[in-house]
Amino acid sequence: MSSSIDSAALKQLFTEARTYSYWQDKPIADSVLKELYELTKFGPTSANCSPARFIFVRTPEGKERLKPAMSAGNMEKTMKAPVTVIAAYDNQFYEHLPTLFPHTDARSWFTGNEAFAQQTALRNGSLQAAYLIMAARSLGLDAGPMSGFDAAKVKAEFLDGRDWTVNFLINLGYGQPEKLHDRLPRLSIDDVCDFC
Repeated sequence: MSSSIDSAALKQLFTEARTYSYWQDKPIADSVLKELYELTKFGPTSANCSPARFIFVRTPEGKERLKPAMSAGNMEKTMKAPVTVIAAYDNQFYEHLPTLFPHTDARSWFTGNEAFAQQTALRNGSLQAAYLIMAARSLGLDAGPMSGFDAAKVKAEFLDGRDWTVNFLINLGYGQPEKLHDRLPRLSIDDVCDFC
């Protein structure tokens, strides 16, 4: 890359983007969700392992299935969000490495080392879910990532015996900016960064 993006894009992605809890009654087309994944998939992962798996809960029936897993504080905003993404990761992600990383036997790095495989899946699956949030913002969507749910209930209801682990949930839609609280503070560079 030879140039930075303009200030309007930086505002949309970072400095003016917010975490939303209140949503406009405006659906997200499946074509937009497909475009969202098509952007997300290009974010880097180690050895191109791509362990993230996403379930887009977007129908009233799907939301009712999700409802029993939600904490009280996250219930209403999740039920009203046009889409809730279950961000998970595939514990057997390395089975795809012969296709995704074909120039060496990367699968063998993980098949005999479950702890390394799980660490890799969690780290890279989390990265990919963060890419999804940024891709959503780039497409004009707002996001509300959250914990505050029963992962075991989500797994039982949605993962259907697949060897995936639920990481976190992301509400997507078109937020109501008039209901945002003031932005909370962030730590300064001196608090969190060292330069060696």
